[in-house]
Amino acid sequence: MKKRTVSVLLAAAMAAGSLAGCGGSDSANDGKNAEEGSVINIYSWNNEFRERVEAVYPEVAETSKDGTVTTLKDGTEIHWIINPNQDGVYQQKLDEALLRQADAAADDKVDIFLSETDYVNKYTDAEADVAMPLTDLGIDPDTDLADQYAFTKVTASDENGVQRGSTWQCCPGLLVYRRDIAKDVFGTDDPQAVGEKVKDWDTIKNTAEELSAKGYFTFASYADTFRLYGNSIAQPWVKPGETVINVDPKIMAWVNDSKEWLDAGYLDKTVKGQWNADWNQAMGSASNVFAFLFPAWGIDFTLKPNWDGDDGMWAVTNPPQEYNWGGSYIHACTGTDNPQHVKEIILAVTADKDNLLTISKDFSDFTNTQSSMRAAAADDANFSSDFLGGQNAFKYFAPVAENIVIAPLSSYDQGCVELIQNSFSDYLQGQVDYDKAKANFETAILERYPEITQVNWPE
Repeated sequence: MKKRTVSVLLAAAMAAGSLAGCGGSDSANDGKNAEEGSVINIYSWNNEFRERVEAVYPEVAETSKDGTVTTLKDGTEIHWIINPNQDGVYQQKLDEALLRQADAAADDKVDIFLSETDYVNKYTDAEADVAMPLTDLGIDPDTDLADQYAFTKVTASDENGVQRGSTWQCCPGLLVYRRDIAKDVFGTDDPQAVGEKVKDWDTIKNTAEELSAKGYFTFASYADTFRLYGNSIAQPWVKPGETVINVDPKIMAWVNDSKEWLDAGYLDKTVKGQWNADWNQAMGSASNVFAFLFPAWGIDFTLKPNWDGDDGMWAVTNPPQEYNWGGSYIHACTGTDNPQHVKEIILAVTADKDNLLTISKDFSDFTNTQSSMRAAAADDANFSSDFLGGQNAFKYFAPVAENIVIAPLSSYDQGCVELIQNSFSDYLQGQVDYDKAKANFETAILERYPEITQVNWPE
């Protein structure tokens, strides 16, 4: 029985052979020499990918005012099918479309779809075969994508090491701090000096005491540190072919350390998690929160809109450990009738150094060619940030990116990451005891994944 791929619905489709028959490697290669379809259907959860395609794909002619159709110079139309990520809506709609792929009319077939790091493994699974190997498009990852950060290539590969996706993003995270608070507590806001105060967990714990003594919180929420611990797990949540959830000791270390930090007053007890009003307000000028842990997108799309003060009041420095947060992966869908266009789009957006530098300049993304990011790190004239007081954040992002080792992935990562935080958030807020939080996680995980047979906790 298939236990760890796309979804119950897709597993059923694979068992029936419907996806396997909708255009594997042979039909994809044949398609390169055939006439391309008139419609390219791209599934995503927001307009981010569309904007980057418009910025660097030279065949773009125009986009409709409502953003739903992009016309290429040869008359081909890109249809953007956007559904929100919240509550799993995007994956549900995508999975439904993948189930129809075998029998869909040419203009209705999925040609490209996107996934996030938390669930990319679900779609790159070799048995599912819904994301084409890049080699079937005529893309050689060893040469065409040689400049990408290695961990992003691993993330987009199946269990056999076959790369089935590519990304324009690399999402190393930094510590982003308030300059005024740093001056008040440390006497300086210099990024290197502050970096020494937060260089590892033991050091930042001592620094948290300094901040607390002056009435400041180190971070807003216990949720802010989760990604750093989660990136350090030694084993996947679910091993290949198994139905057992393995809770890594690093995850429980996050629970225990968060409790210690909350009790010590290093975190704001009124901020319960992330992506809520209290967390957003903690980024405002009236807040006493010293720092956040963000990748480039977090600074540009989350921190900056929530800041109500002047530019130049924030700066970046090294985090207490290297980590990655996020990343949008582009997949060619098995059965596409537009393999040549799909190949061109993937190469334009994820492989061309000059294009990726353009994306970094225009959108503040830390992009996925090592040589371009080293160039950006050395180019203060073009990559300094007014929001960061003229600082070139790429100087700090680049070395973090080069030292990231991706945690082992599984198809269950998104659910495990969400539900472990939800369950222990109740514990950290004093609503349930420790054992009840564990029991609640077990109940929630079995409800989401009925095929799971056991949850193993570290001793």
